Order: sequence, then C-alpha cells, then structure tokens
Amino acid sequence: MGLLGWALIFLVVAIIAAALGFGGVASASAGIAKVLFFVFLIVFIVLLIMGLLRGGGVTA
Repeated sequence: MGLLGWALIFLVVAIIAAALGFGGVASASAGIAKVLFFVFLIVFIVLLIMGLLRGGGVTA
C-alpha cells in the first residue's frame, strides 16, 4: 500500500473522529478531530496531486 492509501485511511479515521467529536461526545476530542481532519485532508490532496503529476495514475 502506497502513501496515498495510508493518507486515505487516516482521512477516514479523522472523519470518524470528527463525527464523534463534533457531536458533543467530548469537547477535547472535537478539537483534536478538527486538527486531524484538516491535516490528513491536506496530506491526502498533496499525495493525490503528486501521484497524478508522476503520471502513474491513482491506484488502490
């Protein structure tokens, strides 16, 4: 599994953490989830662009 796959996994984990945190389960987890969500979203987009520019296409 390449880095793009790992970025996608972490993005899903951040979205799940955000859903739990934004729902009011715990205010501390909401802040952490927001940070993780945006960090992994940026990592995913950067790796996606790098994969497309490399010419290999996106493979899962």
